[in-house]
Amino acid sequence: METKRKQPLGIELVRKGLINENDIQAALDYQKSHPNKKIGDILYELNLCDSYRLIEAIGEILDEKSIYLNLDDIKIDPEEYISHDIMKKNKVIPFEISYGKIKVCFADTANKRNVSTVRLLLLNKGLIMEKYITFESIIDNIIQGMHGKTAESFNVDSDNITTLVDNIIKTGMEKRASDIHFEPMEEELRVRYRIDGELFEVTKIEKEKQHQIIGRLKAISNMHQEKQEPQDGRIILYPDYNIRVSSQKNIYGEKFVLRLLKKNISIKKLNELGFPGNDEIVRKSFDKKNSITIMAAPTGEGKTTSLYSIIDFLNMPQVNITTIEDPVEIRIKGLNQIEVDPKTTFANSLRTILRQDPDIILVGEIRDKETAEIAFRAGQTGHYVLSTIHTIDAVEVITRLRKMGVSNYDISSTLATTVSQRLVRKLCPHCKRQREFTASEMQIIENIGNKYNVKFDLKGKMTYDAVGCSQCNEIGYYDRIGIFEVLVLDDKIKELISQDASTLKLKEAALETKTYKPMVIDAIHKVINGVTNLEEINKKLLIY
Repeated sequence: METKRKQPLGIELVRKGLINENDIQAALDYQKSHPNKKIGDILYELNLCDSYRLIEAIGEILDEKSIYLNLDDIKIDPEEYISHDIMKKNKVIPFEISYGKIKVCFADTANKRNVSTVRLLLLNKGLIMEKYITFESIIDNIIQGMHGKTAESFNVDSDNITTLVDNIIKTGMEKRASDIHFEPMEEELRVRYRIDGELFEVTKIEKEKQHQIIGRLKAISNMHQEKQEPQDGRIILYPDYNIRVSSQKNIYGEKFVLRLLKKNISIKKLNELGFPGNDEIVRKSFDKKNSITIMAAPTGEGKTTSLYSIIDFLNMPQVNITTIEDPVEIRIKGLNQIEVDPKTTFANSLRTILRQDPDIILVGEIRDKETAEIAFRAGQTGHYVLSTIHTIDAVEVITRLRKMGVSNYDISSTLATTVSQRLVRKLCPHCKRQREFTASEMQIIENIGNKYNVKFDLKGKMTYDAVGCSQCNEIGYYDRIGIFEVLVLDDKIKELISQDASTLKLKEAALETKTYKPMVIDAIHKVINGVTNLEEINKKLLIY
């Protein structure tokens, strides 16, 4: 924050008694390695004095209105008055409007060009600007968190395409993105990150750079430059990541999706993933022989991660475990991991594995009748087989196998456990806001309990709202957790399968068991325990 004044800002602040000379020296030392930062912002970031008194004093010294701006002060949608790009470029946020006057907060009111640009822009909308000043990092954090956007630490105006692409990828890694989307639009190239299952737009790049960016992505992914039909590639430039790349032409160009797979990631225990129960329950569910366990969920809901946790739980020196995966996402010590390629299939690899004396076999996915039949044959001949299938819940696994052509006899004699799961976002522990359940929320929970004969104890319990802070990129959520349902097939269910009973009959029988509870029950427990909220649960399970 810089302006024309008789004395440097630091000296004026010392005179006001907010800081001392040692604080000034610390700020000047910091400024040597951060030359673009103003003294006022450095004092704020180093927390050398009370932030509210600091910005108030800076306003007095600069003869400007000042405010310690926070989200509660923003009474309007800023992007209705100033575009996101202009706010970011000029370090400015409009935050309140009244009777034709609009309050606008700047990080640097001494930059007359920026102030004039914004003033004229608002004047063209029939609004008179009332100018305020606050700290630059506050402006940045609010702009970055607006509408759930992630931080844009890369310079989209850079003419160096190599640097631009590299910064987008590295920022995605820093923000825990699982995927990066480069999407050609009619007038620009849009970049989005998927973080904790949600897509967030992070920037728009001018259309003129689209061809160069696509060329760079093809070069580092080892793709053919001339081809515009769908291609698959891999980026190996980043030592801590395997990056799978997929391209697909759309009407405005070629879209690229980068899947970021972190190397040497530690395997979480099932209870850390949200699996209900202790090690004894896990062992009863998964430590079996002569059988198959199948994980069920739509794409992107964490099936593979859960399988890795189960395999890690069962992994011992005296056990021979072999996996067939497409691709191998995590390398686990002590396992024989096989990656399928265009020349091999799950079925072909599974046939070979059966001659390798395995105890436990993980088949990445049962996609067809051939793979299913071989997997079930393996389960009937002394092996324990784990796999995944795409279907909606644990009981529907049986129906899906039937439709693939697996016989009722094979299913009833070999299928031991089915698990279904979804991933929901966890409330950020740093900023979640506690409150009482509303009457309507309590009614929703009570109705679910009555439907499945489960009593939820809400006495003294609180729920939480997502707020947003610097720790979670102003989103309000951080990381995800699984909600599960587990069906251990008992004799009655096996008999019903042999009798070709309907899915409805099977679900009725499952609910009569002591162990099976529908996924929504686990979800409600996680809401009551403050891990997530009903809004997140409703996105996956449509409970209201």
